[in-house]
Amino acid sequence: MADLVRPNAVRAAAALKLADHLSGRPMTAGELAERAGAHEGMLGKLLRYLVELGILDADDAGRYTLTELGEPLRRDSPQSVGQYLSAEGLFGRIELGLVGLLHSVRTGEPCHAAAFGREYWDEINNDPVFVPALEAEGNQQIAWDAELIIEAYDWSRARRVLDVGGNDGTLLIELLTRHPHLHGTVLDLPNLARIAQRRIEQAGLADRAGAVAASFFDPLPTGYDVYLLSGILGDWSDERSITILRNCAEAAGPEGRVLLADIHLRVPAGTPNAARLELFLAASMPRPSRSVDELRELGRSAGLRVTWEGPSTPVRSLLEFSLAETAATGAESPREPAHA
Repeated sequence: MADLVRPNAVRAAAALKLADHLSGRPMTAGELAERAGAHEGMLGKLLRYLVELGILDADDAGRYTLTELGEPLRRDSPQSVGQYLSAEGLFGRIELGLVGLLHSVRTGEPCHAAAFGREYWDEINNDPVFVPALEAEGNQQIAWDAELIIEAYDWSRARRVLDVGGNDGTLLIELLTRHPHLHGTVLDLPNLARIAQRRIEQAGLADRAGAVAASFFDPLPTGYDVYLLSGILGDWSDERSITILRNCAEAAGPEGRVLLADIHLRVPAGTPNAARLELFLAASMPRPSRSVDELRELGRSAGLRVTWEGPSTPVRSLLEFSLAETAATGAESPREPAHA
């Protein structure tokens, strides 16, 4: 139950694309090492263990072939799990971070930094080794009820939107496609900003959109009507979430708005393997699910007041914030109630 060699061997095989290299013909350890960019001696040991696991076969000449069990490691397999399991993939890296689970249990904090020395998004978004994974595993269409952002919010009042932490640009591209009067910018760390810029250009929106590489923990560019935060705060503690919201508030100023479209990753009762999933989410994310009231309180702590509340689904909520009068003028004022 506690063996770490087997899962890491499988994930290393996935990252090295051994199944893909073997899909054409049998190969020796030397040939595979050249194809995969690996150390021949160490790869040979991995290959022999993969034979022991039944993922590969080997003949008397030392040539390796893929077994039926190993077929799903091929990227072109209909049931492919190769990218998902890759040690250099987005999901694979999250799961490998669970070796820091003891830190999470002792402190209540996510375990990734304890395992790798950097928080997950800081690592993924700055290390070039993860660029292929960001492109392969990134969203190709909006998800998690993001339709609410596009359809439920009154975009007629806005002309410019900054998608703060906008990932690969999928949401902004869809938003600008549906609302042709809008102009927008994706703001994210370097790896995703480059991918977003390329996708925006491929979508034919370069005249209305772009991407900038920056951190939302630093001061944000001013001059946008709406500062959109979609599925961001679950990855951050209350303290750091308040910092993100405060930076948005300061950039928006008295005339701008902050649209918080948070994702709620609750584990419903009766879900298969619920205990495992709850532990995984809690160890991977500081706050995988916050209530609307908790999001309101974060906004208040950042100097914002709710000016509109949109519809909610089991996985998504919408709150519009504006700079509180006390923050804008320094004078006390009553909090305004939210309205639908």
